[in-house]
Amino acid sequence: MKLIRLLLIPIAMLYGLILSIRNGLFNFKFFKSQHTLLPSIGIGNLSTGGTGKSIVVDYLISIYHSKYSIAVLSRGYGRKSTGFKIANSSSSAIEIGDEPFQFFKKYPNIKVVVGENRVSAVNKIFKYEPKINLLILDDVMQHRWITPSHLILTTTYSNPFFNDFILPFGNLREYAVGKKRAQTIIVTKCPSSFSEQNRIDFEKKCNLLSTQNIFFTKINYSETILNNNEKLDFVNLKSKKIVLVTGISDSQPLVEFLNSNNISFNHLKYRDHFNYDTMAIKKIKKEANSSLILTTEKDYGRLFPLLKSNKLYYIPINLTFFSKNEEHEFNEKIKSFIKIKN
Repeated sequence: MKLIRLLLIPIAMLYGLILSIRNGLFNFKFFKSQHTLLPSIGIGNLSTGGTGKSIVVDYLISIYHSKYSIAVLSRGYGRKSTGFKIANSSSSAIEIGDEPFQFFKKYPNIKVVVGENRVSAVNKIFKYEPKINLLILDDVMQHRWITPSHLILTTTYSNPFFNDFILPFGNLREYAVGKKRAQTIIVTKCPSSFSEQNRIDFEKKCNLLSTQNIFFTKINYSETILNNNEKLDFVNLKSKKIVLVTGISDSQPLVEFLNSNNISFNHLKYRDHFNYDTMAIKKIKKEANSSLILTTEKDYGRLFPLLKSNKLYYIPINLTFFSKNEEHEFNEKIKSFIKIKN
């Protein structure tokens, strides 16, 4: 295995060189990036998957959706459609992607849009949705043809970008120097025992610019699970047989949370954005039998139309700051950058 990884280094160096040339062409204005005409917040990462982008998008929607007319733009990774689409009542997770579908179902008063070409998609949003006054651009870090008003970089506490290497030897989409493009860094999935010294040490290793801000967050799992018809408290789960089904990049925090609450379960683990096929559904049904099936909110949108079971539930999660003061500071920083006006 070590030999295979060593053989990947030259490929990673070549890939990194190509990315560096591309970024240089943008930095020196040879390639021109379009600034959004409306206030916009971009969320991205330097690593492949699992850094908590979607939970940050969800948090931003929850803060602003009652005050502003929001459009969320995503590529719609894993969808079986192509081109520009605006989510509507007949949309599905298969058509627009699991994360956009999750946002659409959770916040029906916002516009959720998918499109591979971000510049074209933004221009179409202006054309078809003239009342929009705030854009949230999901997974936009490497899509440099468009520049948001404020760019947020997400990285996890346990697997930070500064300890990683470029693909395919490591998991970085580009070299860590790309962090300089972000105005804000959000560190996700911090442990509950996170200390001030942990914060200081991590921030030093980030080697941030004086103009950049960093915030530390953790995942908060609900102690109530839901489906389309009802909700159950955790106290009712300890006596039940449970099958956990996940199709996300990092299921370990959820597994640890369930274990910490003494919930027993069998885990069927699939890759991120997995399109559950006939074979997978048969396996889930066979494993579950009469058991309760627990999944993530993102997976629920794909699984429910296929399983159609009242025993299928999902567990909500949200982004939590370590203090109200820090959360207030983050929100004030965002508002100052995007300059939203009533």
